Amino acid sequence: MSRKVVRTSKFRHVFGQAVKADQCYDDIRISQMTWDSNFCSVNPKFVAMIVEASGGGAFLVLPLAKTGRIDMSQPTVCGHTGPVLDIEWCPHNDNVIASGSEDCSVMIWEIPDGGLTQPLKEPVVKLDGHSKRVGILSWHPTAHNVLMSAGCDNVVILWNVVRGEAAVRIDTLHTDLIYSACWNRDGTQILTSCKDKKLRVLDPRKGTVITEKEKPHEGSRPVRAVFVSDGKILTTGFSRMSERQVALWDPNTFDEALTLQELDTSSGVLLPFYDPDTSVVYLCGKGDSSIRYFEVTDEAPYVHYLSMYSSKESQKGMGYMPKRGLDINKCEIARFYKLHERKCEPIVMTVPRKSDLFQEDLYPDTIGPEPSVEADDWFAGKDGKPILMSLKDGFVATTKNKECKSIKSLMSITTASSDHRHGNVVDALTVQSELKELRQMVEELTKRVSELESKS
Repeated sequence: MSRKVVRTSKFRHVFGQAVKADQCYDDIRISQMTWDSNFCSVNPKFVAMIVEASGGGAFLVLPLAKTGRIDMSQPTVCGHTGPVLDIEWCPHNDNVIASGSEDCSVMIWEIPDGGLTQPLKEPVVKLDGHSKRVGILSWHPTAHNVLMSAGCDNVVILWNVVRGEAAVRIDTLHTDLIYSACWNRDGTQILTSCKDKKLRVLDPRKGTVITEKEKPHEGSRPVRAVFVSDGKILTTGFSRMSERQVALWDPNTFDEALTLQELDTSSGVLLPFYDPDTSVVYLCGKGDSSIRYFEVTDEAPYVHYLSMYSSKESQKGMGYMPKRGLDINKCEIARFYKLHERKCEPIVMTVPRKSDLFQEDLYPDTIGPEPSVEADDWFAGKDGKPILMSLKDGFVATTKNKECKSIKSLMSITTASSDHRHGNVVDALTVQSELKELRQMVEELTKRVSELESKS
């Protein structure tokens, strides 16, 4: 009888945990729009959420530390004349955010450091070029001020934000509604999924198709696609029987999927979030109350199920924190911002580790906020590799500060007592009583130190 061998992985025991109630953002009226975008975007400074608004569209921007109940009078970004459908923070400037709306426009906003003190109605740049609503936005990962937008007019536009103009317009390739559009790691390719049941890999500057795949999933419901490691493509979609699926593809041999797994029969579209540092992909379904996570490897079956975070309430949207915004000391490898109907709840994904040292295997150098090429140069043909940063600088060694203070105070007391004895003529009884007091203090301090060590 053959024994089943358990696959070794440092992410097998990753667990998700919602933060305490006082660390949530409460009393927020999340947008009721039926659109399959994240409705939330987050960076190390701010969290932004699309909210209900009368007479136009609005989204709320809060500093991360502003938790608890949010006042009804909290200022919003409210320059759009139609509902906001998608928002995304610029990866190279934590104060700049883009928004796409039903009013057919894309707007770029600059948020002051402490957050908004009054409603923001005037954008830094307004980008007009779509003839129907704009539902997908994605900043270039390495080029500064390059933004991709996709609208319900089946057009993909690459904007030079500095100049406020459409530099590339891809308007003949997609024959139907575009479901998703994203960049690869260095921004040299674009991946789109479309209602015409085709998956396309595009050359962004030429606006031509490099390769395409007919019917990655048999069902007629929306397909989502992201680039993963080594240029492979992960898709989520539906079978002919409306079962939700996840599949992995090699663009060089698009004929057959490397793996295709059926998950369940829910109707919500699965939004994939891929972490290139850990090769873990998180699948969050709109309307679901769970987050599934898988590890993508080079060994069959390539996409390995790890675990699932479950809760009672369903999610209306989901924000995903960049790696540089995580708490490295707590071995946090991902943090999600789950939107409920009336609140936003952070969910932390952690790898359990006993050591207090920096975990180098969990935190390789990650993409930093520095761009490697400017917009004009990129459109002229210059590519830029991601500029990586070490997360070790954000790690704070957990030294026993209290313990150090205790020992210092003990030393000062000992020195003071010693000086007192040498400077004054004291009898043996006084010396003995002082020694006794000092010994008691030493015992108490030793006990306190051991308590602190056991807690840490």
